[in-house]
Amino acid sequence: MVLPSCYLAPVAYYQQLLHAGKAEIEVCDHYVKQTLRNRCWIDSPSGPLALTIPVEKVEGKQAMRDVRISDHGNWRHQHWQALVSSYRQSPFFEFLADDFAPFYTRRWTFLADYNEELMHLVLNQLDVSPTITRTTAFTPSPAWQPDSQPQQPYYQVFASRHGFLPGLSIIDLLFNMGNEAILYLNDKRTLDI
Repeated sequence: MVLPSCYLAPVAYYQQLLHAGKAEIEVCDHYVKQTLRNRCWIDSPSGPLALTIPVEKVEGKQAMRDVRISDHGNWRHQHWQALVSSYRQSPFFEFLADDFAPFYTRRWTFLADYNEELMHLVLNQLDVSPTITRTTAFTPSPAWQPDSQPQQPYYQVFASRHGFLPGLSIIDLLFNMGNEAILYLNDKRTLDI
């Protein structure tokens, strides 16, 4: 299975990865703006909130592995504050916050490296170790997209305000379900793939 490099990918991404048991992360494809490569969706008091990592201007076609994170603006602080504001009341935020906080203080040069390190942290939190490699050449394959089928609900802090929000980042599942997140991902009834 070939998956794109994603910033805190959605729950469906991790479901597919765990059920495949191994994946190649496509880093040789051309970077596409306004995609999950540098954007994730989290729950917030006012509904879904997009967090976008700024990248240095890409001229023409550039391989994902060569896309550099921009230090323009204060995005790290803004992303961390959004996560704290949205999830500080979630059951597992205080247990996981110290593991995620360094990703919003330390600087990475390349977006693919940053995404990969976050993926390894998530997999570690889930206590799973699928085989992950990077592509060494562009691997034509169907573009990965989260399936549009309904996702089985799990606990979300703001569900009483706006109902269950499907398609959010894996971080939503982790902060809300903690070590039970893996049970959700492995439950065939929850598959939206």
